Amino acid sequence: MRTNNLILGCIFAMFAELCFVGMGSLVKQLSENLPSQNVLFFRNLFGLLILLPLIFKLGIKTLKTDNLKWHFLRSLSGVSAMYCFFFALSELPLADAMLLKISAPLFIPIIAFVWLSEHISLRATMAILIGFLGVILVLKPTGTVHIASIAGLMGGALAALAKVTIRRMSDTEPISRIVFYFGLISLIIATIPMFWFWQNPNQKEWMLLILLGGFGTFGQLFLTKAYTLAPASRIAPFTYSSILFAAAIGWIFWSEIVTLLTVSGAFLIIMAGILIIQEKKVSTLTKIED
Repeated sequence: MRTNNLILGCIFAMFAELCFVGMGSLVKQLSENLPSQNVLFFRNLFGLLILLPLIFKLGIKTLKTDNLKWHFLRSLSGVSAMYCFFFALSELPLADAMLLKISAPLFIPIIAFVWLSEHISLRATMAILIGFLGVILVLKPTGTVHIASIAGLMGGALAALAKVTIRRMSDTEPISRIVFYFGLISLIIATIPMFWFWQNPNQKEWMLLILLGGFGTFGQLFLTKAYTLAPASRIAPFTYSSILFAAAIGWIFWSEIVTLLTVSGAFLIIMAGILIIQEKKVSTLTKIED
């Protein structure tokens, strides 16, 4: 592997994480006035519209698939994870919500063991235990746990299910097809509850919603590009740069202070996540973000 490719891969990964944190920040801002159902609908709508030129360039024939049921399961679990994540963003400090989101790698070996009968190594088992200790610290064990924290953790588990589903399709389905069907099916799913919670966005909110879709789509594309340039085990540490971005943005725009418990939990979650991602079987599941 060329050094230049590794450097470029790391740069693309950090740009991707900046996009994802930007998306999370806009969700947090928009959720102050708009229902999360509306925000999720427009995130998928504008994200899909932004992706269409790439699909036309590759050709409509690239959308032909024999794995529609797996695309549906991936989309259902993915959009459910987004609902949980959006709710967590509306109630929790930005850095805490992002930390719970990146807990997904902790669940992947467990789901892969139950569903795909993949062996969990001793190293992965220890990493999972360390990671969940970090999650407990992020949840701030003071006797009561905020429901948004539980939602964020559920979002991590659902995101892990989505990634394991991608593993089932990875031999026959290219990244562009997986991302397209996720956008399309998620949009259809998000349309149903949107009618019950509809609220007209104002002019500023329309602009933020379009930007939200752009951040989400370009984040996926940047991260995919990163993984084409370098192995997942080399890219993984840089994907955790989202925590630094989230802490900085949360402090600048919402005066959020990162606590010692959050820092300690972040260290354990990141360390565990890197150990798990370096496992050969798990590394292929980290290439797509929701």
